[in-house]
This record gives sequence, C-alpha cells and structure tokens, in this order.
Amino acid sequence: QVQLVESGGGLVQAGGSLRLSCAASGRTVSNYAMGWFRQAPGKEREFVATIKWGGDRTFYLDSVKGRFTISRDDAKNTVYLQMNSLKLEDTAVYYCAASLQYIRTRTSDYEYWGQGTQVTVSS
Repeated sequence: QVQLVESGGGLVQAGGSLRLSCAASGRTVSNYAMGWFRQAPGKEREFVATIKWGGDRTFYLDSVKGRFTISRDDAKNTVYLQMNSLKLEDTAVYYCAASLQYIRTRTSDYEYWGQGTQVTVSS
C-alpha cells in the first residue's frame, strides 16, 4: 500500500505562485508514474500533469503548460507541482496520485490517491 499526503495549498493572488508537495509512505514510489489532478466545485476531477518513473519525461494539460512544472525526488519519496502565473480558473482541490502506467490522464488509471489540498486563486 502507498499512502500519499499533499501539502502546500493555500490562498494566492492571481499571477502568484505556489508549490505543492506530495509525500509518499508505505513503499517507495520510484517505480510509479506520479500525477497531479484537480477538481473544482461542481466539476469532474481533471488531469493536470504526470511524471514518469525516473523523472525523465513529463506530460501536461494544455492549459497549464509553461506555467506548471512537475518534478520528483525519489530519495525523499516526494513529488512536487510548481505552479506559477496562477489564474482564477486554477482554483481547485489538487490531488496527487500514483500509477504503474505512463502516460495516463484518466483517474481510473491511478492506483493510489491522496486526500487533496485546496488551492484558491483570488483576483
């Protein structure tokens, strides 16, 4: 079993930055692709970014390309999402997830999930 715990969310003004972290425990996630998803009120959970085991490949939702960066530190069993130039529409609960497959953008392809961290972007 893998337990995932997100942190780093909060309230930020439009144009600002936040760095989310996802700490894994229970077993190493170095052989998992890791992903970030988000869910805004009244909307379905959507894919944001994923990083392959080894960290040499990444894939992003088009609307966050150039603004968000996913990275991983397998020595710390942690994945990050650096979010810059935040927009109002980025407001959502952000979830970290682990998958044995890459590139996967569907929630059903991820085996483990965290509880989420709230990101609120204000004008």
